[in-house]
Amino acid sequence: MLQTLRVKNLAIVENIRVDFADGLNVITGETGAGKSVVVGALGLILGERADKSLIRSGEERCGVEAFFQLADSGEVDTLLEDLGLDPCEDGVLVIRRLVAATGSGKILINDAPATVQALKRLGTLLVDMHGPHDHQSLLSPAFQLDLLDAYGHLWPARAAYEKLYAAMRELEERRGALDGDDTDTAAQIDLLSYQVKEIEEAELENTSEEELEQEHATVANAQRIIELANGTNQALIEGEGNAFDAMAVVQQLLGELNGILPEGEEWQEEAQSIAVQIQELSSTMTSHVQGIDGDPGRLQWLDDRMTLLHKLKRKYGSNVEEILAFLETAQQRLSDLELRGERLAALDKELATARQALTKQGKVLSEARAKVSGKLAKAVTKALQQLGFAHGVFEVHLAECDPAPNGLDAIEFGFAPNAGEEMRPLRAIASSGEISRVMLATKAILAAHDRIPVLVFDEIDANVGGEMGTAVGTKLATVAETHQVLCITHLPQVAVQGASHYVVSKNVEGGRTRTHIGQIDGQDRIEEVARMLGGRDLTSVTLKHAEEMLRS
Repeated sequence: MLQTLRVKNLAIVENIRVDFADGLNVITGETGAGKSVVVGALGLILGERADKSLIRSGEERCGVEAFFQLADSGEVDTLLEDLGLDPCEDGVLVIRRLVAATGSGKILINDAPATVQALKRLGTLLVDMHGPHDHQSLLSPAFQLDLLDAYGHLWPARAAYEKLYAAMRELEERRGALDGDDTDTAAQIDLLSYQVKEIEEAELENTSEEELEQEHATVANAQRIIELANGTNQALIEGEGNAFDAMAVVQQLLGELNGILPEGEEWQEEAQSIAVQIQELSSTMTSHVQGIDGDPGRLQWLDDRMTLLHKLKRKYGSNVEEILAFLETAQQRLSDLELRGERLAALDKELATARQALTKQGKVLSEARAKVSGKLAKAVTKALQQLGFAHGVFEVHLAECDPAPNGLDAIEFGFAPNAGEEMRPLRAIASSGEISRVMLATKAILAAHDRIPVLVFDEIDANVGGEMGTAVGTKLATVAETHQVLCITHLPQVAVQGASHYVVSKNVEGGRTRTHIGQIDGQDRIEEVARMLGGRDLTSVTLKHAEEMLRS
């Protein structure tokens, strides 16, 4: 469960802390009070994009902290290990995220640095969020297939199909690249042959551009290098008043000083070391310069080599490594085209085998979907009847289709809200209130089949009221028997179902708007439900009605 959520400097929130409880946690408050900030904070924890405009005006950063207490952290620990992070201690998972106005933010999972991608992967195991507009996703065939596969625990069979589909598509792309008209193929062979020959003849395998440039600079300036080296050697050991002779005088004087001052011995040793270094420098320089040759023929060869390399770089890559990589690709492509007939025959054989395997696995998946589709339809129908559709019927239609990334099945959710009405595709239903209840029904069904501990419903009751609101609240309370549920609501019928009730409010302090959130009970809860029933002006009638709703 989500035990604690802390939010600092996010939108109009300065600093709040919320301690949630098991079961159904309802969050209420007037429009604009900041209820959406709670959802936004959770979104950051789950890896949503950090919009720096959300940082509270006048502040340099905002932060969110979430403390989860997991009854079974096994799956989370496995993912943490895969991410190179420490596992939970006693089931406690702590996630912190800071968003800075300038520079990059910071993400910590159990106090270890992490990435947004890590948050996203972890979030799929922790929280399932449903917002006021998410019911539109229920109209997507891809989403409907996901729901069916989740309900039937068909992910292993689907993963096996998807792997085979990816392999088949790769073979099709390879075949498509080889398949073309003969004129085009001949032109490609001519071009590739020229490119391969041009690069191969350059013999770049052991070529270093940096070494070429250095040797060119040396050979081009050979005369000046020798002149400078000779002059340096004269100053070091050969010329009149050279450094080595001077150090000999220094050593003689320090030898005499050594008899007077104790430090003189150390100074004399340093002078001897310097004299040795002067000799070594002269010897090393002389040896190196003797190997320099300003041969005009060598210089011309280097000029030609560098010109060739620059030409190849303009055509095939920015450096030798990229040119050689281009060569390898071109050689493989040329080989494929020259042996086109053989390669096409081989690919056709591989494709036939791949398609056969894909069809076989696709039928396995389709058969499994057919078996669970009726069960899902019955379960959702029952849930919808509990949500006010006494005679409503939900159906799952499957039809065979061409191989697609998610299987061989075209899916369509059908719904007849009332008795005597024909079954229609769910996408044909105009009422967002009806679609919202269908989404709640499917969420409630799936909740019994997944291990995600926290479900968040942000205004799931939008466009629903009266008796239907009571049905929605009851269904949320049922889901909360097996999951922790956080529900932001405007309906008193839903609010009274909460095991815990939190109110978000805002006020002006010191010229700044601040949002607060706190848990309420007793008379405070009665007054909040009464406000939801009749507005700010509380009356004895609304208070009594609120008290009766809470008592019942």
